Amino acid sequence: MTPWNQLNANVVACERCPRLRDYCRQVAAEKRRAYREWTYWGRPVPNFGDARAGMLIVGLAPAAHGANRTGRMFTGDRSGEWLYRALHRAGFANQPTAASADDGLRLIGCAITAVCHCAPPDNKPLPEETAACRDWLTRTMEIVPARVYVALGGIAWRVLVRELRVRGWLANSPAFGHAALVQLRDGRWLLGCYHPSQQNTFTGRLTEEMLDAVFSQARELL
Repeated sequence: MTPWNQLNANVVACERCPRLRDYCRQVAAEKRRAYREWTYWGRPVPNFGDARAGMLIVGLAPAAHGANRTGRMFTGDRSGEWLYRALHRAGFANQPTAASADDGLRLIGCAITAVCHCAPPDNKPLPEETAACRDWLTRTMEIVPARVYVALGGIAWRVLVRELRVRGWLANSPAFGHAALVQLRDGRWLLGCYHPSQQNTFTGRLTEEMLDAVFSQARELL
């Protein structure tokens, strides 16, 4: 088994956070009416994409009826619809749609991970839960030879900045902002992006043009 596959297997088997595990199982059992025919994943969601990627995207956590249902990062919800359309337009995905784990979607030079691998109640993991998941991000960064790191949202930005500082690739703690660009050591870059949540996309805080601009910038940096 490759290090990438072993890491993902370990993520899926993780039981570190009882509150999150109970919540994911509860959602998987109760389901949403629109998905009553689905067999929910209901477990920690593994990383997705190319283990040799030049770009690593860090999100917040799986959605209760999105990735917690489908078992794949950003698959089965509105956030994923926005993200994968943008990745396809930028040449990082072979198709613009993501409906299920077996829909043929493939990432190209891109990998996706999260601060928290279990769906949290109200989309808000507790600090101790993100701390428990920190090891998975650390190991992901050790495996993926990324040169561009994209943080989706302020929480992902703060966690990623901490990891980058531990590695000595960043000396300070820059503020988060959409399209914020920070040069790291050894030709690496950190990019900020508003999370493609409905709260941001429905209100117009994040537009498709803004999302495209971030991944166009990432493409240029690579």
